[in-house]
Amino acid sequence: MRHGKYPFVIGFLAAPVALYAIFVVAPVIQAFQLSFTQWRGFAAPKWIGLGNYRTMFEDDKFWKALQHHAILLICLPLITIAIALFFAFLLNVGGRSRAGVMTGIWGSKFYRVVFFLPQVLAVAIIAVLFQTVYRPNETGLIDGVLMKLGLDPIFFLVNPNIALWSILGVLVWQAVGFYVVLFSAGMSSIPTDIYEAAAIDGATKFTLFFRITLPLLWNTVQVAWVYLGIAAFDCFALVNVLSIGNDGGPDGATTVLAVEIYRNMQTSKYGYASALGVALFFLTITFAALTLRVSRRENVEYS
Repeated sequence: MRHGKYPFVIGFLAAPVALYAIFVVAPVIQAFQLSFTQWRGFAAPKWIGLGNYRTMFEDDKFWKALQHHAILLICLPLITIAIALFFAFLLNVGGRSRAGVMTGIWGSKFYRVVFFLPQVLAVAIIAVLFQTVYRPNETGLIDGVLMKLGLDPIFFLVNPNIALWSILGVLVWQAVGFYVVLFSAGMSSIPTDIYEAAAIDGATKFTLFFRITLPLLWNTVQVAWVYLGIAAFDCFALVNVLSIGNDGGPDGATTVLAVEIYRNMQTSKYGYASALGVALFFLTITFAALTLRVSRRENVEYS
């Protein structure tokens, strides 16, 4: 086996690496090349150097999209992780101890299934579903009820002051179930002896969470933060379906970089769209690297 391990490993890796290089690496390289050109998809690309990047830095919609990403990068991971940790703690440790063993609340297995249900739905289905929820007329689930009660409608997606926050609520609703299951899996790996010993010493649920659960679950929280940050950059489907005019409306109040890329591709500005894609690529990579670096801490070991 040692003598033939390299051909064996290469034989298994050759096909997946080739597919990855063809369908992932090559398009990324091509996008970098196109970002330095002016190309409308018909004639040969015209080399313009940094022209697209100069246009990008002078584009108000680009900066508005960055502002929206900054809001999503802070709020989406923070709110989702807080809610998911709270529910996961209730489902695993929040119940009464039985025969000295810490357990979750009654019906925790059923609640896990309920929380995970949004993950089964496609993003497009979720977007269409919340179009009905947020619809600003009598047929809308929320505004329709308010109108029947004689109250003023909220106009979630029409009001530019709350449109982005309304979409953020959908993002949280969609993501929180997955992270409840993820954190529950992490908590289930923590030895119950630790919780039992802390409970015998008189530790409250608050102490159990912040002094035991969160430190021992830190690596999982770190990964969740990175994934949610990437999701904050990759929210095209929800924004495109829910926004007014499908272009980040009203008046650019919900636009993000992916929507701007799509909008420029619709007008055959492929070079400029590629430059926006390159910016999105570096922003995502930088966020992931900084998050892993800043949140790095010494592992807490237990047995």
